[in-house]
Amino acid sequence: MPWREASPMDQRTQFIADHLRDVRSITELCALYGVSRKTGYKWIDRYVRHGPAGLEEASRRPRRSPNQTSEEIVSAILDARRRHPRWGGKKLLALLHKRHPRWSLPGRSTACDILSRHGMVPRQRRRRRLGHPGKPTSQVLAPNDVWSADYKGQFRTGDGRYCYPLTVADGFSRYLLGCQALTSTAGDEAKPIFTSMGCRGGFAATTACRSPPPRWRACRSSRRGGSASGSCRSSSSPGARIRTAGMNGCIAR
Repeated sequence: MPWREASPMDQRTQFIADHLRDVRSITELCALYGVSRKTGYKWIDRYVRHGPAGLEEASRRPRRSPNQTSEEIVSAILDARRRHPRWGGKKLLALLHKRHPRWSLPGRSTACDILSRHGMVPRQRRRRRLGHPGKPTSQVLAPNDVWSADYKGQFRTGDGRYCYPLTVADGFSRYLLGCQALTSTAGDEAKPIFTSMGCRGGFAATTACRSPPPRWRACRSSRRGGSASGSCRSSSSPGARIRTAGMNGCIAR
């Protein structure tokens, strides 16, 4: 049977019950319950005045706050906000300062808190949290299970032409299977690279292109007698462009 935990309210009730039995003195009771005599007398006085309800924890909020904004200024800030729903606390305070130069206006943060407390600040939509762009979308359980293909950025060579290095790595062992310099990102140039790698050691079950060029919409390869047949469809529509660097662009199975 688990031990029963006593709340502070239960301990106060038991303290008053032991006091009413008049078995022990106030000093002994306070030492038994681990409180000072001042605290013990306080709970006894509350019980005498208010009964059992007096043993509950009272609010410690101050009755008056000398720095509290007056109701007149709060009403003026809210009225100005209703007239100018797109203005923030800074502009509203500047407007009130022109109308009432003798008022002791609060700070900008206090004005913003007043607007938020009265529900006059719209809540911002929370953006969907995206994972790390390099996180694979599928589990890699064995070598040659998933290949990762990526163009590592183009650069200009000495003759003025651009070079597009295509790298292919194994997702399990991180072994670099190939690194070939191409003159463009067209699928017709990348297809022979994948075909030669597949003929050397077999094809992977899945090939994920981390950041494919915008013209690629989908690349699919299938195993047919040890060779790969691929097709790349290009599209110039804005919806087909890859806007993130995640592995959600081109997946070939």
